[in-house]
Amino acid sequence: MQRHRRWVVIFLIGIVPIVLSWSSCLYAARIFILHSYEKDHVCGQPQHDGVLSVLRHAGYQEGENLELEVYFMDTKQRNNTPELIERQAVLARKLIDAFKPDVLVTLDDNAFSTVGLACAGAGFPVVFCGVNQGLDVYNARTPFMNTRKLPGHNITGVFEKLHVSDALRVHSRLFQGVKKVQFIVDRSVTGQAISEQIRNELNTDPPPCAWGMSIVDTWEEYQEELLRINRDSSVSALYPVATLLKDKDGRSYTAGEIISSTRKGSTKPELALNYMFSRLGLFGGAAVDFFAMGSQAGNMVVRILQGQDPATIAIEDAQRYALAFNLRRAAELGIDIPKDVILSADEIYAD
Repeated sequence: MQRHRRWVVIFLIGIVPIVLSWSSCLYAARIFILHSYEKDHVCGQPQHDGVLSVLRHAGYQEGENLELEVYFMDTKQRNNTPELIERQAVLARKLIDAFKPDVLVTLDDNAFSTVGLACAGAGFPVVFCGVNQGLDVYNARTPFMNTRKLPGHNITGVFEKLHVSDALRVHSRLFQGVKKVQFIVDRSVTGQAISEQIRNELNTDPPPCAWGMSIVDTWEEYQEELLRINRDSSVSALYPVATLLKDKDGRSYTAGEIISSTRKGSTKPELALNYMFSRLGLFGGAAVDFFAMGSQAGNMVVRILQGQDPATIAIEDAQRYALAFNLRRAAELGIDIPKDVILSADEIYAD
């Protein structure tokens, strides 16, 4: 009898890990992350990392109980015409249908507007992140929310509040006598949405300084606008938000190249939309924390995986901005950032 029991124990010790392994594979969470951007984009990657960090913290590990599929639509650098964006959307929808996700996560407007929104009423939840276009505009096109507080459908997510009033307020506290901050925006779909957002935020929460907005069509116009701003004594700082420009030959320039050119052509401090823009060379200040925004979306994904209906998960604004500065850029501009400000910053870049 004892020998029999011993063999039973040995059998259970051997079989339980196998059963648990089967169970883990059988019930693995299936997450599809759809980027508007190319791989490693300065706006997309921090959001992606934020989503995954929350999933890992909640116990979801890729290769164990998490199956992850990622697709980069590359609608900023290469596939940036309406026809090419739609072609990417068709490819993405086929991949999503084949993968059968438990949750689809979309990053940025192009991914949401062409794919996520089309999944309204689908058999799986959608969590958007980094959307700039007004949600009422999307809802008028395809109903996906009853209210932001109680969406009522299979879609929820995080709206990309820019915190531009906070950015201008912080900059005005850092520097005495700030007269005016000039925004530069492009005419892409995202650029148009951002320009409308900027106006809404600043009109709702007026900053302590004047502001203006330049909207440019091309790479050449952008360079001309930089020169004009440099010569304008009424402008104390610029806020470059252009993320997609084309030159006269049709070549596309995305965020990294635009930031590099801005740094070379500007003689005034640049406020950064995203703290990663400061890492790439802009002066900085109060900037949207894209990692934290992705983490907010990740929390929604975890709640859904744990059984909550997305219809009951309130749509949120991006809650956090980060204080970030590039010390090398400050030195180029002859700016000495106070030590207490450096110590209180979230991110400091030395090159």
